[in-house]
Amino acid sequence: MDVTIFGSGYVGLVTGACLAEVGNQVICVDVDADKIAMLNAGGVPIFEPGLDDLIAKNRQAGRLRFSTDADEGVAHGLFQFIAVGTPPDEDGSADLRHVLAVAQSIGERMTGYRIIVDKSTVPVGTADRVAETVRAAQSERGQRIDFDVVSNPEFLKEGAAIEDFMRPDRIIVGTDNPRTGELLRALYGPFNRNHDRVMVMGVRSAELTKYAANAMLATKISFMNELSNIAEAVGADIEMVRVGIGSDPRIGYQFIYPGCGYGGSCFPKDVRALERTATTIGYEAELLQAVEAVNHRQKERLFSKIEHYFEGALQGKTFALWGLAFKPNTDDMREASSRRLMEQLWAVGARVRAFDPVAAEEARRLYGERADLELVENRMDAVEGADALVIVTEWSEFRSPNFADIKAQLSTPVIFDGRNLFDPNQVTAAGLTYVSIGREPARPL
Repeated sequence: MDVTIFGSGYVGLVTGACLAEVGNQVICVDVDADKIAMLNAGGVPIFEPGLDDLIAKNRQAGRLRFSTDADEGVAHGLFQFIAVGTPPDEDGSADLRHVLAVAQSIGERMTGYRIIVDKSTVPVGTADRVAETVRAAQSERGQRIDFDVVSNPEFLKEGAAIEDFMRPDRIIVGTDNPRTGELLRALYGPFNRNHDRVMVMGVRSAELTKYAANAMLATKISFMNELSNIAEAVGADIEMVRVGIGSDPRIGYQFIYPGCGYGGSCFPKDVRALERTATTIGYEAELLQAVEAVNHRQKERLFSKIEHYFEGALQGKTFALWGLAFKPNTDDMREASSRRLMEQLWAVGARVRAFDPVAAEEARRLYGERADLELVENRMDAVEGADALVIVTEWSEFRSPNFADIKAQLSTPVIFDGRNLFDPNQVTAAGLTYVSIGREPARPL
């Protein structure tokens, strides 16, 4: 099939490359000429395991192209995917300017039936606004051409996006037109051969499903972080609690790991956007507000523990950070816990020496060159001579370090573990103090 993807960011590139991989002819269109030039030169503007090879393979096969030409894009595809960003507006709602700009562009150029697919994460009612925008653009041309708008939200985990797309848990299709639903079934047929994963529902239900999924997962994380703080106060071990409740199949083990808060491009933005949607209909979503508040507070925990340990004397000290990305297998630092911690340390005159396997360039882009930030090439370079080691991202290569070497390199033998990666007995046996999340001795309530 012929497919056009508007947007060559994270969702657009993964969607385009995976659809091309199963034999479709795909054009990715973007207004960013530098990004398109990079892609046409063989580069990839984001880090996602396996994506560069997949793009290269399908470009070479002639199934995947990149362009800034909207005319070419609209003329090419029966399916017109909108996969542009929906950043949070000042009030927390999703900013739909880019989505509606693409809708306007399609409406101005289409000459035959098109299926416009909202792949971007958008609030309930966006499909209606997209349809209105397309109709208005057609009216200005004095034309009325048939089209449908479908909600087809993505459920891609950064770091595992290709696997998620190629072997999805579910494929949500929101449409009120049975014919359009069948066309989407045909498009997704290659990803649906083992058993039927396509779920066709109303457009608004599909739009809400995406926000509901992310809000549910964020709620599980914040709930575990809330429990971790209670565990510290009463002398319980949150890791034992996690195993105890995760063994219940109604709860499960996924997304119940306590830590130093969630970040990224989805959870923070989508929780706020869903809460804002509730506000616009006169409903106070107290649970969503609490999820966000707990996450904000949890991002303060590492600094609070560091400050308490050093009795407030942080000025001039150097802290080794392992991890900058908000999660492993990505270079994404949007709302990452590392950012909040670094900014707190800098505010009190401390220095940061950080290592991340892939996110160093993103940190340079965000913070530039500064005297109190050093980005190093390997994890032990970060530790050498530092006053403490702080674990912020749970990269696999951090899980089994040589604790004796760490103790020998640190000027103060202490590890602050924001992801509970280590066995406390192994760390303390090496002569290190181990400060983690929800595993501290009891303190007076």
